[in-house]
Amino acid sequence: MSLAAYCVICCRRIGTSTPPPKSNTYWKDIRNIIKFTGSLILGGSLFLTYEVLALKKSLTLDTQVVEREKMKSYIYLPTVSLDKRENHGFTYQARKELHKAVRRVLATSAKILRGPFADPFGAVDVEDHECAVWLLLRRSRSDDGLARLQAVQDMSEAHHWHDYQYRTVAQACDLRTLIGLARSGESDLRFFLPPPPLPPLKEDSSIEEELRHLLASLPQTELDECIQYFTSLALSESSQSLAAQKGGLWCFGGNGLPYAESFGEVPSATVEIFCLEALVKHSEIPTHCDKIEANGGLQLLQRLYQLHKDCPKIQRNIMRIIGNMALNEHLHSTIVRSGWVSILAKAMKSPYIMEASHAARTLANLDRETVQEKYQDGVYMLHPQCRTSQPIKADVLFVHGLMGAAFKTWRQQDSDQVLTEKVSGDETRYTTCWPKTWLAGDCPALRIISVEYDTSLSDWRARCPMERKSIAFRSNELLRKLRAAGVGDRPLIWVSHSMGGLLVKKMLLEASQKPEMSTIINNTRGMIFYSVPHHGTHLADYSVNVRYLLFPSLEVKELSKDSPVLKVLQDDFLEFAKDRNFQVLSFVETLPTSIGSMIKLHVVPVESADLGIGDLIPVDVNHLNICKPKEKDAFLYQRTLQFIRETLAKDLEN
Repeated sequence: MSLAAYCVICCRRIGTSTPPPKSNTYWKDIRNIIKFTGSLILGGSLFLTYEVLALKKSLTLDTQVVEREKMKSYIYLPTVSLDKRENHGFTYQARKELHKAVRRVLATSAKILRGPFADPFGAVDVEDHECAVWLLLRRSRSDDGLARLQAVQDMSEAHHWHDYQYRTVAQACDLRTLIGLARSGESDLRFFLPPPPLPPLKEDSSIEEELRHLLASLPQTELDECIQYFTSLALSESSQSLAAQKGGLWCFGGNGLPYAESFGEVPSATVEIFCLEALVKHSEIPTHCDKIEANGGLQLLQRLYQLHKDCPKIQRNIMRIIGNMALNEHLHSTIVRSGWVSILAKAMKSPYIMEASHAARTLANLDRETVQEKYQDGVYMLHPQCRTSQPIKADVLFVHGLMGAAFKTWRQQDSDQVLTEKVSGDETRYTTCWPKTWLAGDCPALRIISVEYDTSLSDWRARCPMERKSIAFRSNELLRKLRAAGVGDRPLIWVSHSMGGLLVKKMLLEASQKPEMSTIINNTRGMIFYSVPHHGTHLADYSVNVRYLLFPSLEVKELSKDSPVLKVLQDDFLEFAKDRNFQVLSFVETLPTSIGSMIKLHVVPVESADLGIGDLIPVDVNHLNICKPKEKDAFLYQRTLQFIRETLAKDLEN
């Protein structure tokens, strides 16, 4: 523009001026104009070339770098300046209004595109993944519960995403979505971030000492005698002088620990075991759970869990504690933030049924979106352990007997071939829990629950010497836990072995006397008894093995032939069962069982296993194997399956 003005001025000057006295004046002015114009054009060209090259350089993208960045396991988060002066003024307000407009556009787009993305992502083009990820994340936070559940299901079924996309969801999803993904059987483990770094241990301190400090910080008054016993044992049994007085020392992690006869034949108890046993009991008290969390218990237990990957007993006790803490909803966010969900999600995929079931119980207690029930310590949901679209129409409960357990009692019968060739975790060749592996496959519409409680043959081997749990005490305790788990809300069949059958009878009689438990009675359809001593057993009469039966436990005493408690229970239940018209199937052993190494005993004879109603079927096995079918096609399992299907036929059809 300045060049044009200069040219005009020069032309006017030439046009209005008098003829130059000399001709060279005219050419001099022309040369000046050319020099100036040329310099200006050359300089402008150089400047424009530089700007174009600089702009091109700033806008050029290295696609290889972008692809490498996308493959990394993190995402970039926008930073916010701490300078308050940058957050005010016209620019800030304009940016804020622009963001609001963008959010409205995204919300409208999500509503429009919701239909197409509701289907599984298998048909979505690979290039559109970014849109799918963020739409699912938005839908997972929707106020519509069904939309949230569908979004989580779609995420769990996405198996073709890039690594960075799983990491994006892991960092951006909320608590409900994370727990839902952990409870979805097909979820990729990359949805879960590794647990945050654990705080360092105090100087000159060990895990054993930290556990003792945690235990000592919990209230020690107004406790159950058994809790007091375990607590005092854990706090005092590290003294080497006490170990020397007892004549033996078992060392672990640099701490002396006396051999505890009450914990079993093998001296494998450690400081950790003592403390964890006590913490399991404390974690059943809500206020104590708050103390455990406030004193860093979640991080300490996580450190111990990772340290003892080769010790299932320690890991199971830790899972029991976390599962008990998860019963308190105000602790859910703390449990998630501490990194336990990623550990539980990995354990859920374990081939070992016991490990997976402990994790499933904890996650079910954390999942308040699809699970209304609460699973207290000793109540394990064998099926379904994951979120499922399969409607659950009935419940089947398994109750073990004396010296049994929630899982091992219901395993497949052992054989020499199985013991020598069994592949660890291979449930297709040998199942460690046939209700979960076989029954769940044959009847997927059932919720299958197994309960666990401590028992002992003798007070000499009792886990808690002050514990005096009669059949009546245990039945009340189990009844309360089962009702919290929603037992009674659906049609129900009870399956029990040995003393477990007596507990079932007592629970039903107790429930019939309590109005709040009436749904359990009304929905009970039938029961299966595996060698239940309705009329007692001679087990308590044999003091052949001093280690086991020198001081018979209360449970064993109540099982004796002349037990008045057993007689009253049998008479009352028989009248009650006839009045309610319960369907009953009973199996009884015909072979003796080895008791120790000195004698074989027919634990439950045929006449004792006869309830007085229903079918009684003798089977050529001993007392331990009466509830352990040899294979899926065996008569023992097939007859059990037939009874369940026939008894629940109308309920399963609805």
